[in-house]
Amino acid sequence: MQGREDAQRGYLDVESLAGELLAPGSVFAFLAKHRGRLFPDSMMEDLFPSRRGRPSVPAPVIGSVLVLQALQGLSDRETAEALTYDLRWKAACGYGLTDTAFHPSTLTFWRRRLAGSGNPHRIMEAIAEVVAETGALKGKRRRAVDSTVLDDAVARQDTITQLIAAVRRFGRDIPGGQDLVGLHATGYDYTRTGKPNIAWDDPDAKDGLISALVTDALALLAAVDPETLEGRAADAYALLALVAGQDVEPAEDSDGTDGRWRIARKVAPDRMISTVDPDARHAHKTQSRQQDGYKAHIVIEPDTGLITAAELTKASGPENSDGTVGARLLTQDPTISGTGIQVLADSAYGTGDMLAALASTGLLPVIKPWPLRPTVEGGFSLDDFTVDEVAGTMTCPNGLTRKITAKRRVTFGAACTGCPLRARCTASPQGRKIELHEHYALQREHRKRATDPAFQDDYRTHRPMVERPIAWLTRGNRRVPHRGTSRNNAWLRLRVAGLNLRRLLALGLSRNEESWALG
Repeated sequence: MQGREDAQRGYLDVESLAGELLAPGSVFAFLAKHRGRLFPDSMMEDLFPSRRGRPSVPAPVIGSVLVLQALQGLSDRETAEALTYDLRWKAACGYGLTDTAFHPSTLTFWRRRLAGSGNPHRIMEAIAEVVAETGALKGKRRRAVDSTVLDDAVARQDTITQLIAAVRRFGRDIPGGQDLVGLHATGYDYTRTGKPNIAWDDPDAKDGLISALVTDALALLAAVDPETLEGRAADAYALLALVAGQDVEPAEDSDGTDGRWRIARKVAPDRMISTVDPDARHAHKTQSRQQDGYKAHIVIEPDTGLITAAELTKASGPENSDGTVGARLLTQDPTISGTGIQVLADSAYGTGDMLAALASTGLLPVIKPWPLRPTVEGGFSLDDFTVDEVAGTMTCPNGLTRKITAKRRVTFGAACTGCPLRARCTASPQGRKIELHEHYALQREHRKRATDPAFQDDYRTHRPMVERPIAWLTRGNRRVPHRGTSRNNAWLRLRVAGLNLRRLLALGLSRNEESWALG
């Protein structure tokens, strides 16, 4: 049943005894005074519809604990210890001097209840309502978008380790899986612990082990009808299928039917890096910076530093690109209303699809354009060609005009032979071929607009402000605490809630008799 906080303070209530020791304007001092208003009991009532059983942790307490935990980057055990031994935590959560915290597993229970509810991000929304009530964003006509890579909470696994782990999980989670492994997976002893006992510097021995593991995996997959599986069993089947295909290829001079396999000589674009956390991915934020983990995307208001929308996704894949997620977040941002709001971002967001999404919603892109790379160094770029979208034609710098096909392709081909400008246009013996993006006209117009000094001044003045919330988000906490996109996304929303509350306090958040205000 729903627990409720006792309005009567105990004799050893820490906030009464030592509340003056809390730093004024700190999150601890604010929660000590206002947690009941911020997280009222009614906020969590839908999680306990039966009204029976042992009372839960009261909503003001659990809301405060979850925000402080995410803000300080503590584990569940560290959080319970802080609530037992740290006077600031006791004061913020209404505990007495001799009160002990709940068991750390209680936090897991609450996260599961929230995740399975109709409103899993209600704590972030509660603080968003405070932001709206203060009017901190009223009249603010800019939003900045950015992302950062967060390290995962597991170790990267090589191909052999993943194959063995996936077969073991198949045996655990598939009905009758152990019998199937004993019958069909005879190439390796999957009950053996530790690394396989082979000569790791011998390529033939390594390929032999890979061949045995892949052959076993394919035999297990063929022995089960995936249409009959659901839940954990379906996940185990899909995991084995993925691992058996992402990193291997038939051996040289083999088509795979003879059971000879080797580790692929390339990396799969969306490679899973660990069977422990199947959602973790390789991330390439820049050419020189490579990480494994997830990507956190945020939208901020640059003047106040308040984060208005956030989402955590896998670190790779076109559906998780900066432009795709950025456009979605801006559409979902509840603080954006009307048209004419500037959107500031770096060139990762300068895709045609992003520009089209902003144009459809009336938002103004102040985004660094994607650089144009000529096919010949120092030669003509795409903007040196003239495109007539009405006539459906493209004209090259030498005045030659060709039709744009239905697939947005233009071929100059043999007409390039003898062209005096060929050396500056193409090095291909077949002549110049061009494929136009669906939103090429938008991109070209945006590149032209980006040369305006006013555009550049807005970008240089306001775009760097997004780096502050990114630094706050990652300070001492660049590693996600959980496994899986969903759970880590919930953690990100809690952390954003804590950061926004701390930022509101820095801006002078106060409470009068009726509402929240910035003093």
